[in-house]
Amino acid sequence: MQAKSPIGVFDSGYGGLTVLKEIVHTLPQYDYIYLGDNARAPYGPRSFETVYHYTLECVQWFFRQGCELVVLACNTASAKALRTIQQKDLAKIDPDKRVLGVIRPTTEIIGQYSRTGEVGILGTSGTVISESYPIEIAKFFPQIKVYQEACPMWVPLVENNEYDKPGADYFISQHLDALMARSEKIDTVLLACTHYPLLIGKIRQRLPQQISIVSQGEIVAASLAGYLQRHPQMKAKLSRNQTLKFCTTDDASDFDAHASIFFGAAVQSQHIELEDQG
Repeated sequence: MQAKSPIGVFDSGYGGLTVLKEIVHTLPQYDYIYLGDNARAPYGPRSFETVYHYTLECVQWFFRQGCELVVLACNTASAKALRTIQQKDLAKIDPDKRVLGVIRPTTEIIGQYSRTGEVGILGTSGTVISESYPIEIAKFFPQIKVYQEACPMWVPLVENNEYDKPGADYFISQHLDALMARSEKIDTVLLACTHYPLLIGKIRQRLPQQISIVSQGEIVAASLAGYLQRHPQMKAKLSRNQTLKFCTTDDASDFDAHASIFFGAAVQSQHIELEDQG
């Protein structure tokens, strides 16, 4: 009997559920375990060292659950922690395990959406300060001009269920106006935070129709499917019972009430402690 080895999907809070939803839709046969580090969210304003420390703790928790593969469905964690974990920590923990992020899959194809060669990035302060998107986009599409805008209020709006209320309009308009003032040639806007798809209706209302709005769920899901095809040894390790498990470092009932909005279906989670678990 094969040992249970679910795919781990991590986020600082709820946003990664928008990615998990698309991954499960694309690859329904696998087992999944989701962890939201809600007790310490948001990660966006925190230092590189703090985000790295928190993310590594959560990755190690996934490994203790039997996960061979973990997806950081969090732009801030991908920007501030992924490379160090991949290059330094995995070799010491277990060189056969893998941790993937959301930035590279997006930057590999973002240029295909733009006709003018000018792209806007909307993200948390941490993601923008890291410069991860301009650096990675330049590797694949050196001709593209990238304009970034940090939107520090957007995640709190979403996590407090204010994303569809009139109060959100001011903060959305403020940052979209600031981004679009950088260049009239921007024709593609990337939602570089997994919380932002919940704001897409209001964002769409405030951008010209010819501008493409790109969210990451489908991109990351397709990239993961491709990764497993290219890495049959990893694919063979993953268990396939179509199970879903949701965990949070904060209150489970509170998580469930918010999570269903992001996941698009009812969620029943359990509270976990990161420390003293072996």
